[in-house]
Amino acid sequence: MGTGAYSQRWQELFDPPQGIRLASATGPGTGSGTGTGENGDLVHAAGPWTKAASAAGELRTSTGGALSRMSLAHDGLAAGTAGLASAGALATVRASWEKRLTAVRDECGALDPMLLKVARDLGEVDEQGRVAFSRLAVRTEPAK
Repeated sequence: MGTGAYSQRWQELFDPPQGIRLASATGPGTGSGTGTGENGDLVHAAGPWTKAASAAGELRTSTGGALSRMSLAHDGLAAGTAGLASAGALATVRASWEKRLTAVRDECGALDPMLLKVARDLGEVDEQGRVAFSRLAVRTEPAK
């Protein structure tokens, strides 16, 4: 039984309203909108979350390396510049940069696993949604 056999009110409920779509979709069937599949359906890709997690991990590593190199560069500096006014200013600047770089390193270290969790969770939600919608799509004809 097709939807054409239903009353006008039921037909309105079954047919999607024209002109309503996600803001990120360029239109049904184009597949060119952000987040849309070939049929204009909303799709999810874990790639952006995984890439963001990778970038956070890389930034954490490089920031940690910068902190180590800065520490090595300043070894023995205090003894060699004792009595110079610039030594105090340099120590203040170093402490400020260490504080900033440590904050960046720690925040990136915290973000990395959270972004990976989002990628995993969204993938699981998408699969659960696909299964739920496929169950809804199975319709049985009323017994005659």
